[in-house]
Amino acid sequence: MGETREPDESNAVEDESRRRHSSLELEAEVWRELASQAQALVTDYLAHVAEFPIFPQEEVAKFPEIFSTELPEEGGSVEEIMTACRAIAEASRHSGHPRFFGYVASSASPVGVIGDFIASALNQNLTAWRSSPAATDVERAVVGWLSKLIGYGESAGGLLTSGGSMANLNALYIAHRAKAGGQASLTGLWNVEKPLTIYASDQVHLSIEKAADVLGLGREQVRLVETDEKFRFDVRVLRERIASDERENLRPFCVVASAGTVATGAVDPLREIAGVAREHDLWFHIDGAYGALGAVDEKSRALFDGIELADSISLDPHKWLYAPIDCGCLLLRDAEKARAAFSQGEAEYIKVYEQDEREAFAFWDYGVELTRRFRALKVWMMLRYYGSRRLSETISEDISLAKYLGERVEAAEDFELLAPVELSICCFRYLPKSLRERLRQASEVEERAKLNAALDRLNERVMYKIQRGGRAYLSNASLRGRFALRACIVNFRTTRADMDMTLDIVREAAAELEA
Repeated sequence: MGETREPDESNAVEDESRRRHSSLELEAEVWRELASQAQALVTDYLAHVAEFPIFPQEEVAKFPEIFSTELPEEGGSVEEIMTACRAIAEASRHSGHPRFFGYVASSASPVGVIGDFIASALNQNLTAWRSSPAATDVERAVVGWLSKLIGYGESAGGLLTSGGSMANLNALYIAHRAKAGGQASLTGLWNVEKPLTIYASDQVHLSIEKAADVLGLGREQVRLVETDEKFRFDVRVLRERIASDERENLRPFCVVASAGTVATGAVDPLREIAGVAREHDLWFHIDGAYGALGAVDEKSRALFDGIELADSISLDPHKWLYAPIDCGCLLLRDAEKARAAFSQGEAEYIKVYEQDEREAFAFWDYGVELTRRFRALKVWMMLRYYGSRRLSETISEDISLAKYLGERVEAAEDFELLAPVELSICCFRYLPKSLRERLRQASEVEERAKLNAALDRLNERVMYKIQRGGRAYLSNASLRGRFALRACIVNFRTTRADMDMTLDIVREAAAELEA
């Protein structure tokens, strides 16, 4: 695909009588026009995303009549299709906007966008090396690069997934197969003499309980352990809970730590938890879907001490490496444990006949998915173009911005910081001076509870007003029963000015509501 090739006269266009009537091929002129207009749309969108209202200002009730038209029997023109695409773009929620701080939705880098475009054109199905040799080699390289980036080592195996939820599901399945031994049954993971238990903090992502449910273990077998004042896994309580469950004839088999919780960004004490896992022969999984990539920041690296001791780690390049959705990753210290878990006999149509280790490689030995898209190309292109240093510096700046926001909140008389800022998440609430004084003076528990309930309702309304206003976007978290405004900074376009402006926008929304 280097030099332009001259057309081969011997393979000229077939006679019209032999061409399929229903062919979806485009004439060269139409293809150039469609591609040109699509490129113009994307280029213009990315260049001006900061100028769009973050949440569409068009009435949401009108969306169905705009987009849900009758099923077209005949095709439309390029102009009609691109006009509709522009309307869809304008009516979208713009996570690339520098003041979009909701959830964990990073801005997609331009290089990543191009990578996705090329991957879609190549249309590779990454089931195994034989079905997509180049793409498989690229993905295996990217897995190694991601492992090295976060300090997990260069020998880890794994695969890319749709996101953290799928990575966590695969990890818990492998953990069960590795630790259940003779109790594992192909007829159901619940068919055991001693119910197996998983341990996680009360701040763990909902995908852990969901995965336990999907696997047949049941949500109740995920034992949620209290957290300390910094919203981190309390290791002392973990030890007590494991000992208590063992006395109750339960069988602990896995502990899940968080390398950056989605609510506050807290990083659990990984080395201590790894020690507990070793003592009790438990699988040690780290859910780092959001935060594991924060380990590239030199100032934050100490938070991740012990990350190399995990049996498995989930992380999402589409959360904090600025890759377009979808792109998650599961890293495994011993990839053979995955092969043992998923080796349940092969159907004849996927049987591997190659003998060479590289050529015999199959991703179905490491995860649930069979059909898998070429997710690795965008990450490979980003790392090749930007380099790990530049991407690491961008993540470090996100963390600096969150800490700056936390400092501004603490210095203000009308805000209250509700959690320490460890990574790139800042949780706070609007606290008008009048209510702050009343809270200080309140001596009765019931009175304080009423005041906090009123503050919760006020901050809920403030958040909704901000989200629909289109100038900034905050999400929420519940912390020790309090409603928090939550800002998650995973955006290479965000600046300190955006932090300052967001606090002003909160004040304006609150003033309008209080008036």
